[in-house]
Amino acid sequence: MTRRVELICFNDKKINRLLDTGRYRNIMDMNAGLGSFAAAIQSPKLWVMNVMPTTAEKSTLGVIYERGLIGIYHDWCKAFSTYPRTYDLIHANGLFSLYKDKCNAEDILLEMDRILRPEGAVIFRDEVDTLIKVKKIVAGMRWDTKMVDHEDGPLVPKKILIAVKQYWVVDGNSTSTQ
Repeated sequence: MTRRVELICFNDKKINRLLDTGRYRNIMDMNAGLGSFAAAIQSPKLWVMNVMPTTAEKSTLGVIYERGLIGIYHDWCKAFSTYPRTYDLIHANGLFSLYKDKCNAEDILLEMDRILRPEGAVIFRDEVDTLIKVKKIVAGMRWDTKMVDHEDGPLVPKKILIAVKQYWVVDGNSTSTQ
């Protein structure tokens, strides 16, 4: 696990300190809800794309716009047009539970792999059983992972999985040591 991801703590002050290091510029929230993740980020150097899944029970894209944030609708069972940018950090809160019976988790994770820069990070928040399946899949994609308790404590049925996409070459040597 890389040093920058081990520093993640789940209160706004520490997240902002981590994100303001210059390592992250382009951030995506794959299940934006009310845009709270983007609103908590205080650095003007960071750009957040809030994505409202088309399968969500309620459309909150209007609230995201009213907060002065940017966002779009998208169905994560389909490819996401990223031109001209890729992302340094992806936040996926409850995304796999939302798409549980709609498409394969592997397809969503492959799309995440495509749009995430090498050495980029993903913060997954979901049910424990779901995250265990995700962790197994991303391990096969050569991502480093770490599962931690939810910020509300260990008795909460949701957990947080932090994953870092490694930069690797054909012979398998990783160059992500810093």
